[in-house]
Amino acid sequence: MRTGWLAGGLPGRDPKTVVKNRFVLEPVLAVIGSIRLRELDVADVDRALAAVAVSRSSSTVAMAHLALTRAITRAQAKDLVLRNVSALTGTPQGREGRPSRSMTLAQASGVTAAAKAAGPRIHAYVMLSECTGVRTDEARALRWEHVDFGDPESQPARPVSVAVWRSVRASADTKTRKSRRTLGLPRLAVTALQALHAQTEPGEGELVFCTAAGEPLDAANVRRSFRAVCRAAGIGPDWTPRELRHTFVSLMSDSDVAVEEIARLVGHASSKVTETVYRHQLRPVMTTGAEKMDALLGAAG
Repeated sequence: MRTGWLAGGLPGRDPKTVVKNRFVLEPVLAVIGSIRLRELDVADVDRALAAVAVSRSSSTVAMAHLALTRAITRAQAKDLVLRNVSALTGTPQGREGRPSRSMTLAQASGVTAAAKAAGPRIHAYVMLSECTGVRTDEARALRWEHVDFGDPESQPARPVSVAVWRSVRASADTKTRKSRRTLGLPRLAVTALQALHAQTEPGEGELVFCTAAGEPLDAANVRRSFRAVCRAAGIGPDWTPRELRHTFVSLMSDSDVAVEEIARLVGHASSKVTETVYRHQLRPVMTTGAEKMDALLGAAG
């Protein structure tokens, strides 16, 4: 069941998705893997999911349940089993995971200063993420050809901007079509990117954020560097790069930017997504503005 579904039941999926599904299925199969598929019943599934729920988060338990259901559905399609017992039961609650957080203005300003001291690459990464709310997979896929330093002398003047049209996903596309967006850049992000550009003198098509050898960064590279910055900023290392996106949403909301505009800036399909994912960070009142980040972080710094 596991081998067949992972090999043929996830066509076109990112290899990381296959690895993730293999990971969440392991503890399930440790409990029921020795039971013949035709003999598997609902009680067996409940027992396996309960075992996963003891040590894993609710989201992981849900993912394991979904993976098991899909695997049995594939077996049904091949007439290997008559019914899908996994689809006949509910998903138990797992352990409570740590919710994503956002930094306060003081914390964000401290991280800005620490990132600048840590070097141009991590400084530019932090400033782009903190000042625009781009996703981590969008930032890591950014190439210099997507950064336009603008031309104030042209008619009309061309503003500094970054084209968020790619990600490190297997398709190289952004998460959704509405995630494709071109964002004006605040001065703090422009200064950081210009410093990095001047130091690296990149060739055409090169990544903005990469290793010293010019190779793409993986998520672990970014987490390690970012946690070092947070430690230096005095807020502790228990932060993740995606929380720069949460911080952007929080600071925008605290500055009376409308939730609809925040959703547009961060590339959500609708403001409902923004309200659901970032509900604890949003205020109910509102207006607009990306230059807010310069006013906030510039004044605080």
